[in-house]
Amino acid sequence: MSTFLQVGSLDPDPQDDGGFTVSKAFIYQSDVAKQAFTVPVGFKTDLASVPRLPIVYLLAGDTSTNAAVIHDYLYTTKCVPRDVADQVLREASAVTGVPAWRRWLMWAGVRIGGASHYK
Repeated sequence: MSTFLQVGSLDPDPQDDGGFTVSKAFIYQSDVAKQAFTVPVGFKTDLASVPRLPIVYLLAGDTSTNAAVIHDYLYTTKCVPRDVADQVLREASAVTGVPAWRRWLMWAGVRIGGASHYK
């Protein structure tokens, strides 16, 4: 069963406008990827890169912090293919209680706009 084995913590990153640094590791067990991922202390994340357009941000922004940390880590390390990383985002969002419609919006957003960030 997919689960956060350890929910980490974040500190604001003074070196990066709006970014965060992992101060306690996140550990996520994924059924989709059939493996566990550990986001180490010191990893830098910008969480969900949702456009700050009022309606878009209202619908999809600031809703799945823990899943966004895992997703940023997967995009940075490229330890799984991009489509799997995006599925893990949706899966981890479900684990944290994000409603299905919002998970779909977030998944669609990374499928449409995430390719340039994965390269």
